[in-house]
Amino acid sequence: MSVDLADLQAVMAVASAGGFREAARLNQTSPSRLSDAVRRAESQLGVRLFHRTTRAVVLTEAGQALAARLRPAFEEMSQALDSVNQFRDRPSGSLRLHVPVSAAKLVLSKLLPVFLREYPDIEIEVNADSNVTDIFAAGYDAGIRYDELLQQDMIAVPIGPRIQRAALAASPDYLEAFGVPSHPREVLSHRAIRGRFASGNMPDWEFERAGEVLRVQPGGPLVVSIGGGADLGVQAALQGVGLIMLFEEWLQPYFDSGELVPVLQEWWQPFSGPYLYYSGRRLVPTPLQTFINFVKAHPL
Repeated sequence: MSVDLADLQAVMAVASAGGFREAARLNQTSPSRLSDAVRRAESQLGVRLFHRTTRAVVLTEAGQALAARLRPAFEEMSQALDSVNQFRDRPSGSLRLHVPVSAAKLVLSKLLPVFLREYPDIEIEVNADSNVTDIFAAGYDAGIRYDELLQQDMIAVPIGPRIQRAALAASPDYLEAFGVPSHPREVLSHRAIRGRFASGNMPDWEFERAGEVLRVQPGGPLVVSIGGGADLGVQAALQGVGLIMLFEEWLQPYFDSGELVPVLQEWWQPFSGPYLYYSGRRLVPTPLQTFINFVKAHPL
């Protein structure tokens, strides 16, 4: 039985992405071209590989069995091709990263421009999304997370500032109208701009001083998505809508300009900085290894 290798690659691309549109986007091709390739593979194999509906594309039992055998073979082939990279004057290839919005804004914005100037033959795709994702099932090479979200079998490399703080702030107009809280419990009587994860979880605001930790759940007129909606929350705070809690570094430019005022600064809770993480069970591709070496050599 003979099946075109490119058609099998299309099958694996659709299986990994969970659909034709996403697979086409990731592989810079068209959904119709991938669909034609999958149909050819199914015709040559004589079995249906995907259940297709208007809402989802799911592997059949036969498709699952094929994908399970093909995945390590394609990974081995990719690693073999990547091994040639060490003989080049400049490393090349692609690197896909899944990172929180905060890491894209506060860390990668400083590192990537320098990295890409130094390694112009490496192409990086960054998906900035603050929701927890199985990055390897989604086809990413590595991700960035904070230590409490790291999986046990991951290799983690420190990236960015090692200590960060959650800062509370408000505009001068808001504080003039509603007063300045002198203790975290007084935040409960203020208007707050809150954040919510896609899961629906709305985390408490945490404060810490001299080993004492307090958690409060204030109410307020505005809730934004954590990560993607943060800049909207900041703009609302600038207009006096309410108190906002966010990364200190994110708010620092507004502290410097006087547009926002630090509140309860002695209670700002510190936490450890993020990590670049990747699987220790796979051969590290050259673009990722190059980026890891760069991160280690360029601490922020």
